Parts: sequence; structure tokens; C-alpha cells
Amino acid sequence: MPSYTAPVKDMQFVLHDLLKISQSDVPGYAELEADFTSAVLEEAGKITSEVLAPLNAVGDKEGCVLENGVVRVPTGFQEAFDQVREGGWTGLDLPEEFGGQGMPYVMGIAVAEMFSSANQAFSMYQGLTHGAASAILAHGSDEQKATYLPKMVSCEWTGTMNLTEPHCGTDLGMMRTKAVPQGDGTYKVSGQKIFISAGEHEMSDNIIHLVLAKIPGGPEGIKGVSLFIVPKFIVNEDGTPGARNGVSCGNIEEKMGIHGNSTCVMNYDEATGYLLGEEHKGMRAMFTMMNEARIGVGMQGLTQAEAAYQNAVAYAKDRLQGRDVTGVKNPNGPADPLIVHPDIRRNLMDQKSFIEGARAFILWSATMIDRAHRNDDTAADGLISLLTPVIKGFLTDEGYDMTVQAQQVYGGHGYIEEWGMSQFTRDARIAMIYEGANGVQALDLVGRKLAADGGKHVMAFFDMVKTFLKDNEGNEALKAGFLDPLKAASKDLQAAGMYFMQNGMKNPNNALSGSYDFMHLFGHVCLGLMWAQMAKVSYEALENGAADPTFYETKITTGRYYMARRLPATSLHLARINSGADTVMKLDAANF
Repeated sequence: MPSYTAPVKDMQFVLHDLLKISQSDVPGYAELEADFTSAVLEEAGKITSEVLAPLNAVGDKEGCVLENGVVRVPTGFQEAFDQVREGGWTGLDLPEEFGGQGMPYVMGIAVAEMFSSANQAFSMYQGLTHGAASAILAHGSDEQKATYLPKMVSCEWTGTMNLTEPHCGTDLGMMRTKAVPQGDGTYKVSGQKIFISAGEHEMSDNIIHLVLAKIPGGPEGIKGVSLFIVPKFIVNEDGTPGARNGVSCGNIEEKMGIHGNSTCVMNYDEATGYLLGEEHKGMRAMFTMMNEARIGVGMQGLTQAEAAYQNAVAYAKDRLQGRDVTGVKNPNGPADPLIVHPDIRRNLMDQKSFIEGARAFILWSATMIDRAHRNDDTAADGLISLLTPVIKGFLTDEGYDMTVQAQQVYGGHGYIEEWGMSQFTRDARIAMIYEGANGVQALDLVGRKLAADGGKHVMAFFDMVKTFLKDNEGNEALKAGFLDPLKAASKDLQAAGMYFMQNGMKNPNNALSGSYDFMHLFGHVCLGLMWAQMAKVSYEALENGAADPTFYETKITTGRYYMARRLPATSLHLARINSGADTVMKLDAANF
């Protein structure tokens, strides 16, 4: 059975060597000293390694079962969920006034990485609740906050988001679910939603569904969508769950992966709902939850890659196959371990360099969210809005590929369920689809985010890269291995943006046909920037007599690999973008 060990040391490196969070002016960051964050991460590491990771295969094998309208979760999930709640992990970064611990988001995302690596399907129950709570926190009335948030922060009550219907996914303006006003401030919600993660289960006393629906007589399309709170049980005046509402689970989806999460078809039959936010402004409220979810899903690409990589490394060091062509490395055995072979090394270095770069990217992005919320920093808010589709799309595509490469290290055993590696690949696959399929993320990036606020946010990103290059141009240690590749990749990104400006207006398909390549090009530049920055602080640590020089030397070597072997992909993506829409759109639909 695969195992998982929380990468606390690498997280500490990113938080303190790279981001220097305790020196930041973001409120709450001064308390995040290395000893404090280490204690939090070590404790989270214990529960993820000892409690959640052993249940990952159990959840995959048993799945969830629907019996007479009740969903039974896999063996051990309830006890583990109770343990997670008792430890206060569900409200780590939520407000203290509602029972949370009030830590910055960057700590919440670091701990969330561990939970997801250990058991993605399990961690979704609390993750979706966090997102629903955030939406109520941002858009709910004082009464709604007081009614729902204390129980949701503690996960005594869990939450969901209900968007998709059988006939509409991305195009939510086509939805048919309706909410009829009752004249007393409530609505009767009727319709069917599908693909609802954690839609029904018995691990919590109530489930608070956030449901998109249309109020009859409202505007057509997406402008007529509103958001409603629809609890599984109506909440009594004393705050306890009361009568069962008109919402039920009609079926559990049979899925490729995340079997331990109850992905439900939810039926609403004149269920009592309460408007969250304003009428016909549902997408604005839901996007509070969706943007948080998209960053969390981007992180899932990293988390499954990390878990798969850890096991692939262990296998490569243990499995004896063939001899090293440069000389025997295991003279007392019949063969050398897999890890001596260059192609295995290439495979593992692809994984390692992606994972560590992605972790830095995610945690740096989390500091942008904290800066936006805690400092009311509009520049940080604009930058993270620009990068959200890159985080979601690029990291999940790459993360999935890395689980496949980890599986490949095992050879035939990687294809056999007994070894557990296929679960990481199957679980990672959904992250490329839900919370907005990656093709939609690319369209959002190119079609909306690049031009937002006159393009100032993408220009701010370019300025960030240029400033780093200029500030370090005299650093000979960085120049060839890091600065020069980053500069070249950044030029590719700018050239792609220029192509869109020059050709996208006369034919929008010229931009949209290159959007997926642009998303990946942008993602590689982001990881290249992270690696150049990590290399800089690693060199500085070595110059200052680091207590563990091997760690920093390894970091530099891994970064050099990414810059030399992975970052040059930007030129390929640029070539594809420059080819325009002709080859993509030329073939008539009838000829496919």
C-alpha cells in the first residue's frame, strides 16, 4: 500500500527562506515564526500520514453506497472526520468570531496540501465546506452568518456547491432549477443538480447546500441566476437541525476516481431556500466559492503528484533491474536499483522539479490572497485573479502527467491495483475537469483576464519578472542556469501576448486557438520565476553557512533541471500560438 509523508521541510523552506512570511507587512504574518509554523505543519503531518493516508486505498476500494436515500461513507471515514474536527483543522484560517483560528490563508493552504496528498476524496468534505462558508462570510446577512458559520467552521455541518445540471455545465445560463418566492423571505427551490461532491452523507448533522437557481420573471441567461442557501434540515430558532427539507440524493455517480467522496445527483422538490446575496447576482456570490475552489483544485494537481512521486522514488531505490552502464553499483546483488538508469532519473526529476516549483507557486499565490484580503491590496487581488486559471489549468494538467510518470516507474506493477499507483492517476484526472474544465480556464485567461483593467495585471507580472532579472543581473551563479532561461521564457510569453493583440481582434479564433498553449506557457514562466528565486535564496543560504548544505545544493540542482529541461517548452507553445487558427478551424465539422 502506498504511503505518504508530509513535506514539512520543503514547506518551511518556501515559507521562510523564499517568502519570508514572518517579515511581511500582511496582518497576522508576524506571528508566523518558523517555530510556530513548524509545530502546526508537523502536527498536521502526523494526522495526514497516520490517519488519512491509510484510508486512501480503503476509500478507493469501498467507495460510497446509497441505501434508502442515505449515503454510507467508506470504513474509517467517520472516525477520521471526527478526529479532524476535534483537532480544529477545519477552521484553521476562518474567523475566530465563528470558531475558527483566524490564521492567514497561506497556512490554511499549506495544511490543505497535506490533507489532499494523503487522501483527496476525504479532504473534499471539509474543503467544500470551507468554500461554502467563505461564500456565506462574503455575501451572507448577519443572521445567515450567525446561523450557519459556527457549525460550518467546525464541520459539525458540512457544505456543498450546486451548479451543474444534466443539460448544462459551463453554460449556466441554460439552467432550469427555479426558486419561487413565497412572500415571507423564503423560496421554494425545485430542480436537479448533478456531480455534487459531498452532496449526501452522515458524517455531519446537517449539510448546507449552496444552490444556483432562477427566480421566475428574472433576466434571461446568466444574468437571471441567483444563489440560495438550502439546508438538508431546516434550522430551528434555537440553531438545531429541525425538519427534513425537500432535498434528496437520487443517485451516486460511478466515477473513474475519488471513490471515497459521495458525488451525488441532488433532487430539489420545493425545498425551502434562502437568498444569499442579491437577486440575480448569484454568479458573483458563487464565484467567491469558485475562485477559492479553483486554487484548491490547482493544488490537487500538486498533491497527487507529490504522493505518487514519494512512492515512485521509494520503488526506484528498492527495485533491482539491470546494471548501470557506467559500472556496477550494487555488486552484492543480482542487479542495480532502477534509480541508477538515466531514463528513470529523467522521469523522477520531471516530477521533483514540477512538485517543488508548484508548491512555491501555490504558497506564493496564497500570500497574494492574504495581501488582497488583509491589506485590501487591489494590485494583489488583480494579480491573483489573473493567475487563478493558470494555477487551476496548468498545475492540474502537469500534476496528472506526473502521476502517470510515477506510475511508469513501477512498470507493470504500476498498472496493477495491488500496488496502489493507479489511484493517484485516477484521482488526479478529475482536477482537470471540475471547477471549470481546463479548456475553459484557458479561454477565461485569454478572453477575459489578460485584458482586465486595461491589461495592467499582466503588465505587473512582466514587471515583476523584469525587476527580478535586473536586480540580479550581476549574480554570476544565477546567470546561465536561471536568469538567461527565465529571460528567454518571459520573452516568449510577451511575444504570445503581442500575437493576440495583433491578430485576435480581426479574428478572435486566432487568440482562442492558442489559449491552451498560452496557459501552459504562462505556467512554465511562473514556475521558472519560482525556481530562479528559490535558487537565489539557496545560494545565499550556502554562502551563509547553512546547517544543511545538502538540502540547498539539492534545491539548486533540481532548479537547474527545470530551467534546462522543462522551461524550454515555452518556445514550442509560442510556435503553436503563432500558427493561428487556420489549421485548428480549417476542417469542416462534417469531416471529423
